[in-house]
Amino acid sequence: MAVNGGPYNIRYSELRQIDRDNVRRLQVAWSYDAHDAFKDSEMQSNPIIVDGVLYATTPKLRVLALDAQTGREIWSFDPNQGDQPQRRYRHRGVTVYKDRVFVSHRNYLWALDRRTGKPIQSFGDNGRIDLRKGLDRPAENMTVSASSPGVIFEDLLIMGSTVPETLPGSPGDIRAFDVNTGKVRWTFHTIPHPGEFGYDTWPPEAYKISGGANAWAGLSVDPKLGMVFGATGSASFDFYGANRIGDNLFADCVIALDAARAVGSGISKALNTTSGILIFQQPLVWSPSLATGAKWTRSLRSRKQVTSSFSIERPASRCSPSRIAKRPPRRSMARSFPRLSHIRSNLRPSRAKRLPKT
Repeated sequence: MAVNGGPYNIRYSELRQIDRDNVRRLQVAWSYDAHDAFKDSEMQSNPIIVDGVLYATTPKLRVLALDAQTGREIWSFDPNQGDQPQRRYRHRGVTVYKDRVFVSHRNYLWALDRRTGKPIQSFGDNGRIDLRKGLDRPAENMTVSASSPGVIFEDLLIMGSTVPETLPGSPGDIRAFDVNTGKVRWTFHTIPHPGEFGYDTWPPEAYKISGGANAWAGLSVDPKLGMVFGATGSASFDFYGANRIGDNLFADCVIALDAARAVGSGISKALNTTSGILIFQQPLVWSPSLATGAKWTRSLRSRKQVTSSFSIERPASRCSPSRIAKRPPRRSMARSFPRLSHIRSNLRPSRAKRLPKT
């Protein structure tokens, strides 16, 4: 079970018990206070309910299991081991699969027993794996976490990541972990390595030092097609692309992968500029929603992938990597922001020089 309504990420339910006529009569049945609020804390957790049990995370990233009927706490797990957080966390929930609950905390991914909330010792190192490892760079030099929970395909937990957008950076690879052992089963390099498709769209050494190009908002799965979808952000530096000349596949784009083995499925298509400057105009900041026909909205007459700004046809079957769509022609700043030249002409020279860095 995944957040946002399941693997298709459509945030939609066909339940009819609550509708526009009776919603005004709803009353609070119960409430639960985790007592985890602190200065500047926030809570973005998307609770999910499985077999009458609600699972969620708190502002301090404790994991909770509550009786969904009464709000009674069944168990809680504290990955901080009693330490107080020094800053706020952004975290969107957990993934529930069979007997286990997967949750990320800082650079660790935990597997918890769904009944007791205790770490499953056979998963990774006593119940957790270090997300910094296995990225072809020294783990101690990287910062890697996951603010959004992973998605399940067969016996794989597939995840994006949250990484800094500085140089040298941490790669935003999409990875699939074995749900039983925690071992990495496949990795898709969003900054391609030598010999991989898209490598020639980057400077030669980019795969060693560049970071970002990560699907931090999460992924979506089409179990019938065996495909996983994600939207990646900018490579480092964010909002500045002079250090990475080229088309920069697979940053700032929507990616479709073979969920079983990470081979590009042939419908990966970039929807943004290489420099990331236009991210405010065309934000790729949410995990894709996989909608089918009028079930989701009347305007969709066929199977589509919907991002926050775009609707893209997705195929009824897989296609070969050779059919990967080419990036649209790069648009000039003048075309994208027609008033930019007028604005710059009214700035003092000293401020105009700083404008590209903002």
